Amino acid sequence: MGDILPDVLEPGLRVVFCGTQAGEASARRGAYYAGPGNKFWTVLHQVGLLPGRFAPERFRELPRYGIGLTDVAKRSFGPDSALRGSHFDAAGFVARMTAASPCFIAFNGKRAAQAVLGPKAVSSGYGRQAESLAGAQVFVLPSTSGAAAGFWSIEPWKQLAMAVTGTASR
Repeated sequence: MGDILPDVLEPGLRVVFCGTQAGEASARRGAYYAGPGNKFWTVLHQVGLLPGRFAPERFRELPRYGIGLTDVAKRSFGPDSALRGSHFDAAGFVARMTAASPCFIAFNGKRAAQAVLGPKAVSSGYGRQAESLAGAQVFVLPSTSGAAAGFWSIEPWKQLAMAVTGTASR
């Protein structure tokens, strides 16, 4: 089985958002963050990273705005509760980030970050992390998934947007 959703990666991106895996609605629609309760596209507009609220099917346009997308588990989909360690490809993720060389890597939820950085690496909570990855500054953000609404805060997303838009070059 191939990747559920294609990576949206190219050299020179300002930020790459990384989720855990495609949800069921995203897999069905063939588009990132397509679930009806997911705030991703609204939040990108609210924090100033996109000029408007995009429909999920417009995900391929994101490089125009310096934004990329990927997941740590590329070949599975469904709720995060169904994820197993074998679904994650942390080494493949790091190789893709090294090749793309973004300024920032933003994990959409702690689960994705823990799969790559390890469980203790995100113990400092949401926001900018002390460690870098593939030469990029790392942010861990509250998940935009409706299933994670109890942990939601837009503040770390605003902090990321300020860092991304304030970065002319590396």
